[in-house]
Amino acid sequence: MATNSSHQHTRTAPPADRYRTNPRGVEVIEHTRIPLSDGVELAARIWLPDDLKDKQVPAVLEYIPYRKNDMTAGRDQTIHPEFARAGYASIRVDMRGCGDSTGIMTDEYSETELDDGLQVLRWIAAQQWSNGQAGVIGKSWGGFNGLQLAALQPPELAAIITICSTDDRFADDVHYNGGAIVGDQMLSWASTMWGYNARPQDPAVMGEGWAEDWKRRIDEAPVNINDWLSHQRRDAYWKHASVCDTPEAIKVPILAVGGLLDEYRTTLFRLMENANHQRETNPDYPPVHALLGPWAHNYPHQAAPGPGIDFIAEAVRWWDQWMSGIDNGVKDQPQLRAYIPDSTPVHTDRETRPGRWVAESSWPSPGIEDVSWDVQDAAQAGPRQLRSTELIGYNAGSWLQFGEAAGMAGDQAADDARSYTADWDLPAGLEIVGTPSLKATLTSSSDCGVIAARICDVAPDGTSRLVTMGLFNLTHHSSHEHPEPLAPGREVTIDFPLLSTAHRFLPGHRVRLSISASFWPMLWPSPEETLLTVTGDPELRLPVRSVDSAEVDAETSRELTDHLGVPPTPPVSTIDASGPPMTRTLETDLVNRSATVTTVSEGWQTNSSDGLFYYTLERDSYKRSETDPLSPIAICERVIRYRRPALADPVSSQALLQQAEAEALTKDDQGWDVELRTRSTMSGDTANFLVTNELVAYKDGKQFHSRTTTKSVPRDLN
Repeated sequence: MATNSSHQHTRTAPPADRYRTNPRGVEVIEHTRIPLSDGVELAARIWLPDDLKDKQVPAVLEYIPYRKNDMTAGRDQTIHPEFARAGYASIRVDMRGCGDSTGIMTDEYSETELDDGLQVLRWIAAQQWSNGQAGVIGKSWGGFNGLQLAALQPPELAAIITICSTDDRFADDVHYNGGAIVGDQMLSWASTMWGYNARPQDPAVMGEGWAEDWKRRIDEAPVNINDWLSHQRRDAYWKHASVCDTPEAIKVPILAVGGLLDEYRTTLFRLMENANHQRETNPDYPPVHALLGPWAHNYPHQAAPGPGIDFIAEAVRWWDQWMSGIDNGVKDQPQLRAYIPDSTPVHTDRETRPGRWVAESSWPSPGIEDVSWDVQDAAQAGPRQLRSTELIGYNAGSWLQFGEAAGMAGDQAADDARSYTADWDLPAGLEIVGTPSLKATLTSSSDCGVIAARICDVAPDGTSRLVTMGLFNLTHHSSHEHPEPLAPGREVTIDFPLLSTAHRFLPGHRVRLSISASFWPMLWPSPEETLLTVTGDPELRLPVRSVDSAEVDAETSRELTDHLGVPPTPPVSTIDASGPPMTRTLETDLVNRSATVTTVSEGWQTNSSDGLFYYTLERDSYKRSETDPLSPIAICERVIRYRRPALADPVSSQALLQQAEAEALTKDDQGWDVELRTRSTMSGDTANFLVTNELVAYKDGKQFHSRTTTKSVPRDLN
């Protein structure tokens, strides 16, 4: 193929390995408290270069609710000490009501959370080791609030790195997609936070009074599912802290990082497009660069699936450019660096995805064209009348994936056969990079209806690989803010984006569009059996990449592969962590025509520095029957346990687990023993959703406290 000059082909600067060849020592302040204006104190851990003396340095902040002393302690040891070795102060802060921070969390991304973050940045700038500049880094929650803090324009903030996050809280989070309820995440994530928010402060830090404070946390912790489910349209609740509405407010450079198996990957493309649109009238608008890898919801140096990269070195390069004034080539690097996986047999790339890195100098790229695919040129199959009670979707994996094989999609061929499909032959192959979209005209037999649209790579043997997908609530066809009931039998046209992607279809493969009115448990179904009819010819738009000459493309890939490197050997850690692989099972009842999919994740770890043992179990179960449209029910159970035996020598996590299972530790030698068990359910009738949450807390093996909530939430065209 002809060379396309839009694909940047320049040798970039080497990785920021200066601190590895001549690393600085690290001083760790294990625990300090940051006072806030209302009397709340946030718990923080700080890593500093040990040779500061009277010198002042920039700082890096990670501000999240996930407990620095246990839950993220192992991951933190791979990030923050590295920034300190590179000459930065690095600060890991627990949000109010989390870990050993005082106060109570009210909701995710609340005004209080963001105001607290601004106060933290001011506190950092006032420290004797700070030169007044700070960068914010975070994955998921910390990536969200990094963007949100940037939009508030704190003077201390110089740059951010946002990983696996979104700028639109309604569009593509774990609650809704296309106005449809994400069935396998709405309750699951709320159930997780229900347990997380009820975890106690550590008595080794708080001291006396921790048990009474624990009761208060349990009693006052928010019931997030009630809020999230009570806002089923893009209203003021979701507009708050959705920075896509005010992109001009962000005045600092952004490095946006995402993964092709992560649900938040569309954010990268929106951020770039918004930034370049701003730059049309303001040439000084700060740059937004994007890095899209093959990963799930992970930091790229802990990538799953691989290949991973030397992400910490890449982050240091970003900080060096924007906080230390080191001209290291960051300003001249391509705006988008993306990994394009190859077509491979389903299930063969769970650990590593074959493919190559490509570069686009700007976005939108003149080398990528949105091409409309006419179904008149496709092989169409399957029913045009789609039933909302079909038992399909179980093999699509999880909406939010962390890289476990059980969370990844399997062969879609069986579900495709029960969907409307259109196949296009690709004798010469195809590459796509960007955000696909679908335009379709349908009718509904009721006043509502939801669909799932998928793009699949169909191999010559007929296996179907899920490339990307999108959900859509037909009542949102005009607006996510102002949905309206459908008129049964009347045509409605929808036009919506699918999740962004990058993929290479090999010659001889086919592109498949699949549309269904059911995709359980990802897509929460309508309250009555609904027949959706595809009346017109759908229009699929794909972002087609014109490939450089083979030699140029291969050289660019080699340069990027060399530049991004590979994850270094993890540093020696005090955290001994383990756990069995996540499981995903399907149980079917052939008589009652029902099915239940269940996922189970389990993990444990011990900190050898103090013997603290931390155990988690998550079990999510989703059941429905094709004979009863009101049968769908989600049941999410959690177990969280902490133990710190008063033993002379630290013990391994496996040994502690065995002791815990056998109840071998007596009250005299267990030191600290607390446990939380939760159970959350979500179901619905024709008018309402019914949500229950149960929590029981145990101390020293005996029931300590409990709380139960029940709420009926009206359906709002869902």
